[in-house]
Amino acid sequence: MVNALGRLGASQPYSTFTPDLAVQLEKLGYGALWGGGSPDADLSLVEPLLDATDHLVVATGIVNMWKDDAAPVAESYHRIVAKHPGRFLLGVGIGHPEATKEYQKPYDKMVEYLDQLDEAGVPVADRALAALGPKVLKLAGDRTAGAHPAMVTPEHTRQARALLGEGPLLAPAHPVVLEPDAAKARAIAHEAIRNMLNLSNHRNSWRRLAFTDEDFANGGSDRLVDAVVAGGTPDVIAARLTEHLDAGATHVVVLSLGDDPLAAFRAVAQVLLS
Repeated sequence: MVNALGRLGASQPYSTFTPDLAVQLEKLGYGALWGGGSPDADLSLVEPLLDATDHLVVATGIVNMWKDDAAPVAESYHRIVAKHPGRFLLGVGIGHPEATKEYQKPYDKMVEYLDQLDEAGVPVADRALAALGPKVLKLAGDRTAGAHPAMVTPEHTRQARALLGEGPLLAPAHPVVLEPDAAKARAIAHEAIRNMLNLSNHRNSWRRLAFTDEDFANGGSDRLVDAVVAGGTPDVIAARLTEHLDAGATHVVVLSLGDDPLAAFRAVAQVLLS
């Protein structure tokens, strides 16, 4: 599965998923379409996208372990791959404590959930784990195809690759803003990450990258925003994505912000996939 993903994937909220979007991304050369958010266990949004395309991989980014039990998710996995073998990656994760009242012993929950996926016959190679910190990154490398971190920098990717070793998938998701005016691009980026500043998992991840509480105040510092969101021209955006690849990413997931996500996907594809 890892090889089938290619160098670049695209991410959008599930609410925007359409077969036409999947077709367009496949034509542009993207290897995968990742859903943003927590889909229901039936994963009913996946099959129409696979039906409409020839080789695009569809990945969940992520199924929330607190929200949906492993058994029905595994049933959906088997239904999907029976029709489209080799084209579905089951991304799972723990979410954020601020959004889940049941959030207790999260590491134990992840291990238990992966055990249940094992019992249900979901192959290690066809699943990925949302991971930011060292302990969960190690779990991702040991128990899944690899890690899918979000809102991280190329330095995080470098550290994650060193921890994972050469083999496992490392698929960081990096937001981009296609806007040549630097001030406008930064304003869009500030708005996009505002809610994430209150999520402890992201704050802890950023602290490990030498950001401080000052960077989280007043809507986030320019330093933080510029590090986790690539804004500007196609060449500037492509350069940041390439930094992740150079740092050891297997596959970089492009999360397009703004009113016309396809414009950014097209622009990035022209630089990196043409």
